[in-house]
Amino acid sequence: MIEESIKKEEKTKKETDKNSEVVVAEKNVPEVKIDAGKKESVSSADTAEGEAEEKKSAAKKKKKIRRQILKGQAHVKCSYNNTIVAFSDLSGKILAWCSAGSLGFKGAKKATPYAATQIVNTAAEKVAKYGLREVDVYVKGVGSGREASIRAIANNDFEITLIKDITPIPHNGCRPRKPRRV
Repeated sequence: MIEESIKKEEKTKKETDKNSEVVVAEKNVPEVKIDAGKKESVSSADTAEGEAEEKKSAAKKKKKIRRQILKGQAHVKCSYNNTIVAFSDLSGKILAWCSAGSLGFKGAKKATPYAATQIVNTAAEKVAKYGLREVDVYVKGVGSGREASIRAIANNDFEITLIKDITPIPHNGCRPRKPRRV
């Protein structure tokens, strides 16, 4: 490339392109490219940038390897106010998740069984690209979307191998709040 630039510098005639004009002056003077009134100098830094762009394009062509996971876990958290479903692999890395708020449910509608089925359907679409077929379901919380989310997981062609309740239960730990008077 350096040899080519030296040969270009030695030329003393003008070359024209369709939209731009290249003017080459005496020896050891960089080329000046005139394009619509803008002047840009062509130097070795510009050629280095071009080489860097070629390397980036080569790096973009490299395909991303997608993990194929056949067995995983489904974590369902049902509270009085919301329902959250997350699909993960067996080591616990999250593959896809969804919640009632992310689907646009507001207020008291977030904790309904209908919202739980919609959440599982959306999360199942997201995790379909990993090829997940068998799931262990871990349910946490006391909300109304517990059973509906388990049914929705079964209806989305997942083979349920385990259903486990992991709701935290105190062994008479902290003193509870005073009861509400309604």
